Amino acid sequence: MQLRIIHQTRYDYSPPVVMAQHLAHLTPLNVPGQTVLAHRLEVSPDTVTPLHTPDAFGNQRCFFTVQTPHAHLSVTADSLVSTTPPRPLPDSPAWDDVRKHLTYRAGAVYDPAIEFTFASPFVPRSTLFADFADALFSPGEPLLECAQALMTHIHTSMTYEGGSTAIDTPALDALAQRKGVCQDFAHIMIGCLRSLGLPARYVSGYMLTQPPPGKPRLIGADASHAWVQVYCPTLPGTTWPAWPGSDTDSQPSASEAPAGIWVDFDPTNNYCGWGRPTQDYVTLAIGRDFGDVSPLRGVIQGGGNPMLTVSVTVAPPAELPTLSVSCAAHHSSA
Repeated sequence: MQLRIIHQTRYDYSPPVVMAQHLAHLTPLNVPGQTVLAHRLEVSPDTVTPLHTPDAFGNQRCFFTVQTPHAHLSVTADSLVSTTPPRPLPDSPAWDDVRKHLTYRAGAVYDPAIEFTFASPFVPRSTLFADFADALFSPGEPLLECAQALMTHIHTSMTYEGGSTAIDTPALDALAQRKGVCQDFAHIMIGCLRSLGLPARYVSGYMLTQPPPGKPRLIGADASHAWVQVYCPTLPGTTWPAWPGSDTDSQPSASEAPAGIWVDFDPTNNYCGWGRPTQDYVTLAIGRDFGDVSPLRGVIQGGGNPMLTVSVTVAPPAELPTLSVSCAAHHSSA
């Protein structure tokens, strides 16, 4: 499947900003089952020559500076991506064997995934998380089956309610009130897994949504999405099925595949799969939590009363010329 993603961000300032520096995570990744066919990033007003460089997690990021006074900033990312259906969840070792494998031992081989067992700025380790998940992780049960049960537990226990949380709402607060948005669902699942000693990381991206029955798909009616990846190491006796297809850019990297695999879980929609939750998902960036992968952030000199408008469209390329413009773009004071 081919999907085109148009992600538009606009800031309006009063009074104008004198100078600004920004960091964007708006370039989709080449990962198993996903290939980036085209991408461009447009910024207005003109910027100093942007710097494109990978971050510590392998995400593509762009630094740019606007050195002229401006009352508006517009950033548009336009991407064309090819996705394939996910693989079913493979057989996996027992979750408690995985935890033991990743527990520090003198002389043990270092596994980079262990970094995703620690607390991060948006996701603490807590007995409250562990207690919420504990009944789903019986001794000796396969890791990925337990992770799927946890995903479903969060999906059925939580209520999705836009506006019930903010970007900086602590994950434990969202768990306590049993409602939030996709960022909160993902942070809660990550917190539960890490609190049990299991590696989990945050994924930002997009999802092809379907309009209500009888209603047309609209430009700007979609949104960014977030879900979780769970790490499953290659323990003695573990083998992973070969990833289908001949596109080497979509194969697990040599540094990742022998050590283990990352499997996707979306507690907001209760979908999971190896490679992505479904073919309708596009992976943008990965990190410890939202703070590592926010689509756009920066610092400004001067300016005031910033008003943020975000519009996201995810659609098969052939549909875009026929779509009408949505009035549902997200507005907020930053």
